[in-house]
Amino acid sequence: MSTSLVTQQNLHSKLKGLKTVGDLSLFLKELITPAVQSVFESERAKFQIEQTGFETPALPPPPRRGRPPKNLRTVIPDVTTGVEHQQTGLQPLTIRKYETIDDVMEEKVVALYAKGMTTRDIQGYMQDIYRIPLAPEAVSSITDKVFPLVKEWQVRPLSRMYPIVYLDGVHFKVRDAGKIVNKCAYIILGVNDDGHKEVLGIWVGAAEGAKFWMQILNEIKNRGVEEILISCIDGLKGFSDAINAIFPEVTIQQCIVHQIRHTMKYVPHRHKKQFCEDLRKIYTAPTEEAGLQALQEVKKAWPQYSLYLKSWEMKWPELVTFFGYPEQLRRIIYTNNAIENLNRQFRKVTKTSQVFPHDDALLKLLWLAQHDIARKWTSAIHNWGEIMTQLGILFPEKISL
Repeated sequence: MSTSLVTQQNLHSKLKGLKTVGDLSLFLKELITPAVQSVFESERAKFQIEQTGFETPALPPPPRRGRPPKNLRTVIPDVTTGVEHQQTGLQPLTIRKYETIDDVMEEKVVALYAKGMTTRDIQGYMQDIYRIPLAPEAVSSITDKVFPLVKEWQVRPLSRMYPIVYLDGVHFKVRDAGKIVNKCAYIILGVNDDGHKEVLGIWVGAAEGAKFWMQILNEIKNRGVEEILISCIDGLKGFSDAINAIFPEVTIQQCIVHQIRHTMKYVPHRHKKQFCEDLRKIYTAPTEEAGLQALQEVKKAWPQYSLYLKSWEMKWPELVTFFGYPEQLRRIIYTNNAIENLNRQFRKVTKTSQVFPHDDALLKLLWLAQHDIARKWTSAIHNWGEIMTQLGILFPEKISL
C-alpha cells in the first residue's frame, strides 16, 4: 500500500484499498501524522512565546556555499520591545532602549550585578548562556530598577535598641562634576537584641569625617533608635564626640586592631614581630590594671618608640572599655572585625569598578551586595543568650529580660 499523505481527494480510494490489518495500520499512521505534527508545532510555539515573549522568526535557508548575498534581510525580534525589525547582512543587533524583559531574566541580571560582574560581563554572559542580546545600557536600566527598594530601605524604621553597633567607612573613587574624587561609604552594622546582625544603613559622602557621622547618627535616631549600649569605632578624630552628641550614654570601644596598626606604622621591620608581641600583652591582660602595667613595661623595653605609645595613654579610657565585660562579650567588641569582614566583601564586589560614574551607582551596588550578604545571616551570634543575660545585669535600666 502507498504511504503518500492522505488528502480529501484520495481518502475514498485508500479506504477501498484496505485488505489487511497491516494496510489499516499504515492508513491510520498516515491519517494521524499531520495532526500530531500540527499539535507539536503549536505547543512548541506557545512554549517559545512564554519563555521569551516573542515567536521564533522563520529564517531563510542559508546559501549552499560562498558568502551570504548582500541583500540578505532577516526579521529579528527586539528582545527589549518584542517588536520585529530588519537586520541587513551580518551586522549585530543593537538595542537602543530598554523597556521590558522577562522577570526571571531581570532577576538573573541583578543577581550577577550583585556578585560584582560588570555590565559588559553580564552582556556577554546573557548572550552566551541564554542567547539574549543585551546592551550594557540595558543592563544598567535593569539594575536601576532597585533604586525604589534602596530608597525605601534607607528610611525604614529601626529597632528601639541595639546592644552593639559598629561604625566604619570604606573609600571609593567616584566621578563628581567631571573630576574623579575620593568618596566614603559610611556603614553602620548593628547587632539587635536577638543577636542577629543588621546593616542599619549605607551613606555616600565626602571623605570620612566626624561631622558627617553625627548627621548619620541623628538620622538613625529619627528612624527609631533610642539606645545604643556599646559603639565600636576606629580612631577617627572627633568620632567619640560626634557619637556622644547624639547618644550621650553610649559606651565607646575603640578598635584595638586599628590602634596597633597606627602604632606599628613607623616601626622598622626588624623590630615589628617582637614589638607586636609585647603590645599583645596589653590587650590580653586579665584586667585593666594589668593591661596598664603591661603598657608601662612596653615603654621601658622600647624607649625609642615611646612617642608611638603616647596615643595609647591618651586613648586609654576608650581602648580598655572591653575589660569591664565578661570574656564572651570582650571577643565581640574589642575589635571591629564584624564590620571589617563586611567591608572585605564589599571590596570584593566593587573591585571590578575602578571609578563609579556617580554616587547612586556606588550606593546601588553596595545595597545589592549587602542584600546578598545579609541573606546568609540566619543565625544569631554564638552564645548570644548568655551575652544578653550579662548585658541585662550590666544595663538593668535599659534591658528587661
